[in-house]
Amino acid sequence: MANRSSSTKVTKKATPEIEGNPVRNELLLGLPSLECDSIFPQLTFVQMRTHDLLEDVEQPIKYAYFVDSGLVSVLNVMESGKSVEVGISGKEGCTALPLAVGLKTSVARLVVQVAGTAFRISSEGLARILPRCTILEKRMQQFGQVMAMTGAQVAACNRLHEVDERLARWLLMTQDRIESEVIPLTHEFLAHMLGTRRSSVTVAAGLLQKAGLITYNRGSVKIENRERLEDAACECYDLIRKHTEIWKRESV
Repeated sequence: MANRSSSTKVTKKATPEIEGNPVRNELLLGLPSLECDSIFPQLTFVQMRTHDLLEDVEQPIKYAYFVDSGLVSVLNVMESGKSVEVGISGKEGCTALPLAVGLKTSVARLVVQVAGTAFRISSEGLARILPRCTILEKRMQQFGQVMAMTGAQVAACNRLHEVDERLARWLLMTQDRIESEVIPLTHEFLAHMLGTRRSSVTVAAGLLQKAGLITYNRGSVKIENRERLEDAACECYDLIRKHTEIWKRESV
């Protein structure tokens, strides 16, 4: 008679690898084996450097990047050349979302904000693969909806909320994606992201630092008190986070 007290051995599923690199991108993880067999051999592991330009407005999309670490900013660019950030993507997403709906041209500028890594595929290669990778295609479309929602919320945030609230929201969103208390950036770059003057960012960062929420050193910000920083952020952070959690829960 079998010993009922003996535990059943559970084999932990191995993390998939591409070119010897563990896959952390959430769009690629958990794909059916047939889809993995289709796309994984076509992906190349690449380093993303800070300020690398991945896509530009009205330019053909050359590659899709499935972000594995680091952070990519989505910027809306005006005719004057000025730009403002309307979204960010970490390991939960990818670039080249227009390809998932049959488009080939970028409508935004995508810039690496925090250096990291990604799995890259040519736009032509992805276009060939997507018709037989229906789960991946749907995930990309769903992520596109999340990015559209985020862009609308950020646009309202930039119009209605104070710079210190927006800065707190941005720091929290960034930390969620890079999973680090220390965020590499400069006031100049952050002003570019928030669409405001550098002096305004300096004042806002000073307020958060004086309150003990962050510490700003040259080239980086350290989050000292996450809970209180959430209290200092505008309502947009919670709204974007809730919508993102719903997408992750309901996505295929």
